[in-house]
Amino acid sequence: MSAMITLATLPALGQPLDTGLFCGVITRKDGTHCAVVLLADKPDTRLTWSKAKAWADGVGGQLPSRPVAALLYANAKDQLQPAWHWTSDTLDADTGDEDDASYAWGCYFRHGDQNDTRESAEGAAVAVRLIPLTA
Repeated sequence: MSAMITLATLPALGQPLDTGLFCGVITRKDGTHCAVVLLADKPDTRLTWSKAKAWADGVGGQLPSRPVAALLYANAKDQLQPAWHWTSDTLDADTGDEDDASYAWGCYFRHGDQNDTRESAEGAAVAVRLIPLTA
């Protein structure tokens, strides 16, 4: 990415942006607005949650958070396998319960629903890049 990106310079949804496809804008908890870019790379096999996180990092992205997965379903469903995919979010982060530490959230891109499952299960993965927007 060579130039700063602003809301005014974003492409249309589904158009190329920073080696991927622009899928929308999210706002982080700290108030930073970010462009969501779906990266083209896909793993060849289903992966456990920790392997999916490492794979996404290795292609220069990250697993989508639950809100980003919902955005992908809304704006890029045609680019996604209609299968269950990992998100970056763990169940214990939502519940505060240590017993939930071995569970992570996934999104089923056929219907858009999200459920938790054991991190040792194998699921599909996509990687996204969040690009902070400037004023």
